[in-house]
Amino acid sequence: MATEEETKTPELETYLLAGGCFWCLDALYRKVRGVTEVVSGYTGGHLDNPDYRAVCTGTTGHAEAVAVQFDPDVVPRDVILDMFFTMHNPTTLNRQGYDVGTQYRSAMFPLDDVQKADFERAIARTQELWSDPIVTTIEAVAPFYVAESVHQDFYAKQPGQGYCQVIIDPKLAKARQQFAPWIQERVVTS
Repeated sequence: MATEEETKTPELETYLLAGGCFWCLDALYRKVRGVTEVVSGYTGGHLDNPDYRAVCTGTTGHAEAVAVQFDPDVVPRDVILDMFFTMHNPTTLNRQGYDVGTQYRSAMFPLDDVQKADFERAIARTQELWSDPIVTTIEAVAPFYVAESVHQDFYAKQPGQGYCQVIIDPKLAKARQQFAPWIQERVVTS
């Protein structure tokens, strides 16, 4: 007979993070031990049920974001947050590489005060690594709208696509070097 500890369901946590194009964050987090689900979507805007075309105009206020569900007993919260800051440049306002507009801003959306404090500490910790000021915002949680199916697990579905090879591959290589103990080559499907 299993003990209570053996049958205990893990307490999963979800972070809502926007770090430029959601394809990059999605590609990494699907490879992280302890991550149980990754969903690309839109949050932080004023339009109900936006689609990709509307968000790309930069007029809806939404950011491309991911909802990352993970087990903090397997992968520490700090590791998830440090990965976030590794996968994008948190010092460029409303821009990630060639992607320009508020929809590509660096933002974190805490679900409670504990997450807000974690996010503030992560920003402070990361600032020590950058000479330019970090512009990542901590914004009030807003409705999260799931992006179209083509954007879910984009990297695994289209690894030969130019954006994947030129933008995502180098970021994944950097993350693999920094976070090797946490990276696995299986893909979280959600």
